[in-house]
Amino acid sequence: MARTPSTMLELGTPAPEFSLPSPITGKTVSLSDFEGQPLLVVFACNHCPYVLHILRAFTEFAREYGQRGLKIVMINANDVANYPDDSPEKMVELAREYGFDFPYLFDESQSVAQAYQAACTPDFFLFDAGHRLYYRGQFDDARPRNDAPVTGADLRAAADALLAGAPAPQEQLPSLGCNIKWKAGNEPEYFSA
Repeated sequence: MARTPSTMLELGTPAPEFSLPSPITGKTVSLSDFEGQPLLVVFACNHCPYVLHILRAFTEFAREYGQRGLKIVMINANDVANYPDDSPEKMVELAREYGFDFPYLFDESQSVAQAYQAACTPDFFLFDAGHRLYYRGQFDDARPRNDAPVTGADLRAAADALLAGAPAPQEQLPSLGCNIKWKAGNEPEYFSA
């Protein structure tokens, strides 16, 4: 597994548009569905050990903060031809296993991941109600091979500040995970493995 940090997109960047299918519901979900609401966009996948390491705690985070008004979408942009464990069928299985109560969307063209300058799984982008980037970085400092507890401390602090109308956290540490599995010839310029 390639340890890849997030690109740390500039704060204040407007959320790029997306309109992607949910394999779970068969419906399309778009950025415009969340107009005027704070939104967390997470790039993840089904098989990444970094994602699986935090997924139960993240699902709890999503349930808790969803009740407080934070909208959440998770996006899988991996190349499923070469990584069949990330297929839409397996996305449905993962969402059911963990009880996702947020949309899990499939970015088959990888264009949305490129627009967000996503680099790794998991990669977190927290936007304010005007859909300007407020936080990008790690869930917490837990990793599959360290002993740090999975608390979601960094993302929780950012979400708490956002929902309280406070300024964005000064210190934002990059997320770290497996690189997004780009299709041949699709690897964006900003990405370096």
